[in-house]
Amino acid sequence: MASAKTDQTEALFSLESYHVSEELGFILPDPLQELPPYYQPWMDIALKIPELAQSHELRSRINKMPLLSSKFLQKHKELRLAHLALTMMTMGYVWEEGEKDTVEILPRSLAVPYWEVSQRLGLPPIITHADAVLANWKRKDPDGPFNMENLELLVSLPGGESARGFFLVTLLVELAGVPAVKNIPTVINGVRCGDTEAVARGLEIISRSIEDMTDALKLMQVHVDPSVFYGIMRIYLSGWKDNPCMPNGLVYEGVQAAPMRYSGGSAAQSSLLHCFDELLGVKHDPKSASFLIYMRDYMPPLHKKLINDISLQPSLRSFVQQQDCKDLNNVFDLCVKKLLALRSYHINVVSRFITVPAARARQLRDQNHNSDGEMISRAPTALEERGTGGSNKRYIAVRGKQRNKTSQLNCHHRGTASHANQIKPPEKSTLMTFRTISLIFKRIAFGRMKARGLF
Repeated sequence: MASAKTDQTEALFSLESYHVSEELGFILPDPLQELPPYYQPWMDIALKIPELAQSHELRSRINKMPLLSSKFLQKHKELRLAHLALTMMTMGYVWEEGEKDTVEILPRSLAVPYWEVSQRLGLPPIITHADAVLANWKRKDPDGPFNMENLELLVSLPGGESARGFFLVTLLVELAGVPAVKNIPTVINGVRCGDTEAVARGLEIISRSIEDMTDALKLMQVHVDPSVFYGIMRIYLSGWKDNPCMPNGLVYEGVQAAPMRYSGGSAAQSSLLHCFDELLGVKHDPKSASFLIYMRDYMPPLHKKLINDISLQPSLRSFVQQQDCKDLNNVFDLCVKKLLALRSYHINVVSRFITVPAARARQLRDQNHNSDGEMISRAPTALEERGTGGSNKRYIAVRGKQRNKTSQLNCHHRGTASHANQIKPPEKSTLMTFRTISLIFKRIAFGRMKARGLF
């Protein structure tokens, strides 16, 4: 018994059981491009969503779609492609006519198989990061590089090249984070065995990887037109929870009579930042933490489990605090700074793609301007009032960013209250740093706007 207990205690932390790819991290490797022929009616519609939505024929096509059984979907990748196709059809069906003509019922032929596939995957029946990004790609040249020029979406939403750019740039951000994910076990196992050099090496790679994520995110400004995103795309990412356009939610016909409410697509559904937060010991205020934990229900179950299991490991932050190692302290600091830089840059992206267009849309309205030619005039006004144009969420986030510029991130080596008998508790500036990260993360970069699918 003693030997078995020792073996269990010393077992190395590994990513093998979490559906994490050595090459692609959380990205689904080589997604299927076709379903079995029985499901061709789904794919015939899913592959033409932008065209059918533009011609206002999508709802009528889906209403005529046969009710197909999901029982012939056997493999995981078949289920993922089916979920992607049904997801995009659902978003198109609900939002085809914008905010003024939403639907209350998703037809049985779409709702029933969508619910069944969702249950088998452990995902909600609405658009998620796992669908639109992680499982929605193919290489034009199978032997070519993993870059914008050689990537294409499997299924798209209205928005043309900007829709393609939005989802694929987000995919490249995920790809840039792969070295960081791969080195999480290195750091955890280093902490377990007291190997400061291994921990420092792992943190150095994580730091560079997070910086690469920020660089990848900068491609958003190259490949996505803010007017197209704000005026056309954004509503198709929106959910039916806390959404004034659909206050009662959506009835999934044939599933249950009562309407259901789900949040829209969100960057907070990416497992990357959650893993980093748990590893580095970034703590959020209770309201933010509650929201982020809720977002984990929109992740593949094994990815959610990985985040939880990282949170159960020995504290990296405490380990760093207890070591008399300046290099280790510095590289830990650098990781936190790079993480903050990524979130701060995301504020800039949100400003360009939501805040500025929202202000322009309001200006046109206030001036009674004939804005038919303006793309942003097509954006839903109800969602505009939910944290888009100069709201207090924006103010809090910018104030938080300003505070971080003057905060000393390397104060963490002074210790935490949980180790007060060994080292001093942290000074106020340290607590402010992590509290500010929480505000940025929740309120703008991955906040309430995400809950409504705005970005």
